[in-house]
Amino acid sequence: MALIPEYFPDIEGFQWDEGNSSKNWKRHQVSQTEAEQVFLNRPVVVRAAQVRPGDEARYRALGRTDAGQLLVVVFTLRSSLLRVISARAMSRRERRDYAQAIG
Repeated sequence: MALIPEYFPDIEGFQWDEGNSSKNWKRHQVSQTEAEQVFLNRPVVVRAAQVRPGDEARYRALGRTDAGQLLVVVFTLRSSLLRVISARAMSRRERRDYAQAIG
């Protein structure tokens, strides 16, 4: 089963770096499970994120957890895996953009 086939049909799972996982919890109180829920629940909005020249492509996903919390998740793609870089609550502007995008 593809996680977000409307954007990346070949993504089959998650890859976690222990440092990023603990950072997301310490800084933003977002667990791995909550971050993953953003990609499993609909609607989800994915946009390319700005990166420095030479860096790997990064993306931002805006979506909601099973509990209804609105999160933004920054991630990259590694082969058929989605690697979460950071996850946090959406800002006011991101909530507005998400609401407009989902209509």
